[in-house]
Amino acid sequence: MAQAESYANVISAEVLPGWVQADGSVMAGLKLSLEPGWKTYWRAPGDAGIPPTFSFGKSDNLAAVRVHWPRPDVQMTNGMRTIGYSDQVVLPIEFTPHTKGQPLALRGSVDLGVCLDICIPVTLDFGATLPGTGGDTLIRAALTERPDAAKTAGVGKVTCQALPIADGLRLTTTIALPPLGGAEFAVIELPDRSIWISEAEVTREDGKLVAVVDMVPETAAPFALNRSDVRITLLTDHRAVDIRGCTGS
Repeated sequence: MAQAESYANVISAEVLPGWVQADGSVMAGLKLSLEPGWKTYWRAPGDAGIPPTFSFGKSDNLAAVRVHWPRPDVQMTNGMRTIGYSDQVVLPIEFTPHTKGQPLALRGSVDLGVCLDICIPVTLDFGATLPGTGGDTLIRAALTERPDAAKTAGVGKVTCQALPIADGLRLTTTIALPPLGGAEFAVIELPDRSIWISEAEVTREDGKLVAVVDMVPETAAPFALNRSDVRITLLTDHRAVDIRGCTGS
């Protein structure tokens, strides 16, 4: 039986048990339901947001976890751009057991931020015995909302030019891609979350999208960048594209 927990009637979390996949992993879901007007954040929330942080260390028979993020919305909070979800979101989560074919006792928690006029940090605990039954329709719908892969979206050459600045790097990314329609936003991430990355300045030049960000590490100095680590997500009101890595110009 899946467990759910609420926080001051603002947000609740519920495990959707999902199904067993052909490789023996379990595709489940975490449904987050918010009160009207409240929102929570995507994995890269923008300057004003709190990124969700998951913990599954108390689970039994759990070898690996992969969160599949549906396309988020770009919003404004107190004059700052934020990226997240309103009302309700289902996060599909793929759980790989140590011993396939045996039950997986899921005991997890998520630290996240919820915002209305103010933002509140929240910790929600959840649990379930997997595999189970239920939630398939919601999970499958959320999986269809994932960003398109670069190849699927027709992305061509992706180049990155990194130049040193006083406290880090300025990265200029050029992406061969026809307009996605509507306002286009870019989010650039690195695996090292301690590196601060500014909001991207996005322009169009000769049919290509150009996104420029500053990257500042804790040392506040230029650093070596592995271009294969760069992850770029392009967002519009109705589309998203996930691009992994870039090359030198």
